[in-house]
Amino acid sequence: MLRFCPVLLVLMLPACGASVVIQRDAQFDVTYDDTVTSDNQTIYSYNHTVSRNKTEGVRVSVELLSESAQSPVLFVVRQKQAVLSFQVPLILRGLYQRKYQYTQVGRTLCQPPTKALAETQFFYLDVSTLSSAGVHYQLRVSRVDSFTLQTDKKFSFNATPSQPQFFKYMFPDGVDTVIVKVNSQKNFPCSVMSIQDIQCPVYDLDNNVAFIGMYQTMTTTAAITVQRKDFPSNSFYVVVVVKTEDEACGGPLRFYPLLPDQLLDPGNRSKTLDVIVSPAINSEVYVMGMLFCLGIFMSFYLLTFLVACVENKRMNRKREGLLNADTSPAETASLLDRSLESVARSRQESLSSVEEDDYDTLVDIDSDKNIVRTKKFLCVSDLARKDKRILSKKYQIYFWNIATIAVFYALPVIQLVITYQTVVNVTGNQDICYYNFLCAHPLGALSSFNNILSNLGYVLLGLLFLLIILQRDILHNRALERNESTAVECGIPKHFGLYYAMGTALMMEGLLSACYHVCPNYTNFQFDTSFMYMIAGLCMLKLYQKRHPDINASAYSAYACLAAVIFFSVLGVVFGKGNTAFWIVFSVIHILATLLLSTQLYYMGRWRLNSGILRRMLNVIYTDCIRQCSGPMYIDRMVLLVMGNIVNWSLAAYGLIKRPNDFASYLLAIAICNLLLYFTFYIIMKLRSGERIQCLALVCILFTAVVWGFALFFFLQGLSTWQKTPAESREHNRECILLSFFDDHDIWHFLSSIAMFGSFLVLLTMDDDLDTVQRDKIYVF
Repeated sequence: MLRFCPVLLVLMLPACGASVVIQRDAQFDVTYDDTVTSDNQTIYSYNHTVSRNKTEGVRVSVELLSESAQSPVLFVVRQKQAVLSFQVPLILRGLYQRKYQYTQVGRTLCQPPTKALAETQFFYLDVSTLSSAGVHYQLRVSRVDSFTLQTDKKFSFNATPSQPQFFKYMFPDGVDTVIVKVNSQKNFPCSVMSIQDIQCPVYDLDNNVAFIGMYQTMTTTAAITVQRKDFPSNSFYVVVVVKTEDEACGGPLRFYPLLPDQLLDPGNRSKTLDVIVSPAINSEVYVMGMLFCLGIFMSFYLLTFLVACVENKRMNRKREGLLNADTSPAETASLLDRSLESVARSRQESLSSVEEDDYDTLVDIDSDKNIVRTKKFLCVSDLARKDKRILSKKYQIYFWNIATIAVFYALPVIQLVITYQTVVNVTGNQDICYYNFLCAHPLGALSSFNNILSNLGYVLLGLLFLLIILQRDILHNRALERNESTAVECGIPKHFGLYYAMGTALMMEGLLSACYHVCPNYTNFQFDTSFMYMIAGLCMLKLYQKRHPDINASAYSAYACLAAVIFFSVLGVVFGKGNTAFWIVFSVIHILATLLLSTQLYYMGRWRLNSGILRRMLNVIYTDCIRQCSGPMYIDRMVLLVMGNIVNWSLAAYGLIKRPNDFASYLLAIAICNLLLYFTFYIIMKLRSGERIQCLALVCILFTAVVWGFALFFFLQGLSTWQKTPAESREHNRECILLSFFDDHDIWHFLSSIAMFGSFLVLLTMDDDLDTVQRDKIYVF
């Protein structure tokens, strides 16, 4: 009899000391109260009909009624093509090896597809334990009638960490892309939504939900766009898991256990959620969005062409009228001879290399730099005395330097964001990138094509601005070749190098913003802001250059300062969050830089930073403030610099007190505030000096101001923020608002690119009224 012992286990013969195996036929939707010990094992046998056209869910619910069991109870579900096992009480781990115990467990069985039209399948549920004392439990197996989700129909359910839920969705005919949305009325407990292929096992616990498929954490909102091409079976599972802790969603972290193996009470972590699956946009909407984007910006090309034609016709009529009215044939011939002679001389001079430091054009005592630049009232002619070929070459370096910077900066950026997108696609971790998931339209490997497409405006309008500058450059050179007095002696000196650099920076802003939106997060936010700093800096330099062409900063020193700004931007993003020491150091540097720049601007560069600086400062204070109370010599400059110092000291104090998390945006705000302050001062002083603003420039100013206002409105909507956790960021997500394709941030891209282009046109045209005014009558301010 002993030799048959292994075979007779299933016959419930305990002669060998083996446990008794009890098998019973069980029914769905019936609750079984039972007890299990190490001496007996119970097998529940279920059968149900599986249809090829209908998937019916089966859910196993278990509750442990014994308060203190020596060993857990093991439940094993054996199906035709899958096995599911779990223990009760279920132990789930949190951070730092915290352990949470759950005595109520609910699991949905994986339902593998069947090829038969209808098939009866059996599955068995084994219950066993190693506890010598009886363990009391309740078991219930029920059908899930709403296991298959319907398109555009909301379904509500409850979930806990030990009772996850998953449902099946099948793509209907004609639908290739859907968006799965899961919502909840309360932020916590933190949960995870996952999209998994139809295969067993289904990973539906906190410790394994990230193993396959796409997933994202959520507080109140989660949304994942799913494409049919990624699922060969034309169907997928929507899995919702409640996490054991809330730290991943920005919630508080639980206390440390006193003992290493101490079991913590998880508390009430039940969460009510609802899920809805809706069709996403089709290819026609993609085409409409792309045509809309191109149409908007190509219309600026058409408008610019029409304005150029009208302006060219007006200038030709004006030139012909002047020649017919004021010039005799003999004078015309003489003027032509002088023009040809000037052209020949300029071409001969251009054959030799001329550097700015080769010689000083201010040689005699009447033109000495210290005398000219420290006059109380300066004119543009006083600061436009250097050879125009030298200055032209000096300012062209701005363009070539920024072009070189753009190439070396953009190539590794593109490589990095491609790697980011690949990681997202391979791992399925959608917490890496901070999209607006409610309006993120994929195309190919890109997860949010619309946010990338909307940056096209920066590139197209930057290119258009370069074409406008090229046309003006050509016309100005032709005027110089004709030796026209208005080009040689009148108006603001025309140097186009900075304009070329501004147009290139605008194009690069579009490219790098598109790269940032491939996978937006805090580590690559500097891609989106680096050339914004450059644009702000170049605009301030251009404003200053207009009336200070001889003493404007060189390209090397300007880009070195901008590089320092970007360096601090990186430091602020990495170390600035809540770091008091960093903010103290930055605020001190900010204030010192403001004082040094103020001194440089006030004295027009005629001062030196050396060991005698303190002695000279004390001498000025004694002479002008103590010995005799005299006001500042350059009142207008002093007003600007005092206002600038107030603004910058206030910004430094705000940063030191508030310590904003978004340091890159804070730094950009400093640059924009200074640019706006200087531009406002320039306009006021221009009008105060009796100059006027022509119609085209006035239209550009008003148009740009209105567009900036609308652009900032959409920017401040804040559809996502990497200052918070990915789950908290998704609370700000919103639906598309334009053509079912573009969201608020896309409209910010549209409007801000137009506003930047308009701002550049303002800088280009605001002094066109001075083109016929002698330079010794144009004031410097």
